Amino acid sequence: MLRLPKFRYLQPKSLDEATRMMADAGPEAMYVAGGTDLYPNMKRRQQTPKVVIGLAQLDALRTLQGEPAEGMVLGAGLTLTAVCMDQRVQQSYPAVANAAELISTPLLRNMGSIGGNLLLDTRCNYYDQNYDWRKSIHFCMKKDGEICWVAPSSPRCWAVQSSDCAPVMVAIGAKVKLVSSSGERMLDAAELYNDDGMRHLNKRPEELLTEIHLPPVNGWRATYWKLRRRGSFDFPVLGVASCLKLAGDGTVEAAKIILGGVGSHPIEVVAAQKAILGKKLTRETIQQAAAVAYPAAKPLDNTDHAMAWRKDMARYYVAGTLAELAGLPPGGLPPEGPLVGISSPNGKT
Repeated sequence: MLRLPKFRYLQPKSLDEATRMMADAGPEAMYVAGGTDLYPNMKRRQQTPKVVIGLAQLDALRTLQGEPAEGMVLGAGLTLTAVCMDQRVQQSYPAVANAAELISTPLLRNMGSIGGNLLLDTRCNYYDQNYDWRKSIHFCMKKDGEICWVAPSSPRCWAVQSSDCAPVMVAIGAKVKLVSSSGERMLDAAELYNDDGMRHLNKRPEELLTEIHLPPVNGWRATYWKLRRRGSFDFPVLGVASCLKLAGDGTVEAAKIILGGVGSHPIEVVAAQKAILGKKLTRETIQQAAAVAYPAAKPLDNTDHAMAWRKDMARYYVAGTLAELAGLPPGGLPPEGPLVGISSPNGKT
């Protein structure tokens, strides 16, 4: 049985107290909200903080403010269930609601927070094992070792970013608020992530993610598709978030296409965006965008399914998301192959 290591648990009564506790405890402390990521990591000895600062009781982190016309602010401590069940989010930010609903299982969505999912630790077949297993291979670069077993000659870690909400937040242009005892700062969601499996967050350890700012709904629409082996519970082996603003005649005025689950950070597919800008979304233009999108996916042997198949599926998923936003039948998905776990925007598989 995997057991938690010993640690000291602190429960602040306010955000100011939480940041002061972190400043006092220093690098041996970590924040925890729902604990669905940190506590399993602690059991596997991937993370071993001496002090854990609990945030679950801070009401200031569980607010949902604003209106879609002006933009909404999600408290980072809101549970995933609270996010996906909120009617304003469902109606005006359906891609956000859908991404949250596709995460894990109902029990874990009742515990896990939206902020926690955005800060999810990167994953890898060689890293997400118990301590004894990792010790048997002399550990890996991400924790206690020197070699990235995914790419042994590589100077960097290739653990994959597996958040469902991150690609959506990047695609819609959300912002995040980080707070510490030395002040606060706002970042575009895209700036929060680095292309490195070890140093995957542009966030200092003492900083606390407190808010996610969703932009005003101003004619744009977005969707998210997720690929996983099973129809629930699993992390994505591919996620595609597409966000478009269409003119009255259907011409694409602005576009963001983001890939998740196939790299150490959400990947913006600039070539695919350029392929549809200024054009109407026909079957032909969608296929052109999909054809230049999938080369950007660079999956390695660090999670489920064959690398080449995951890469190829990016083409079909980009096409599917664009077809949905254009109001066209999705089509284009291969009729054969292990397609269990394809999740469309309405959550069906």
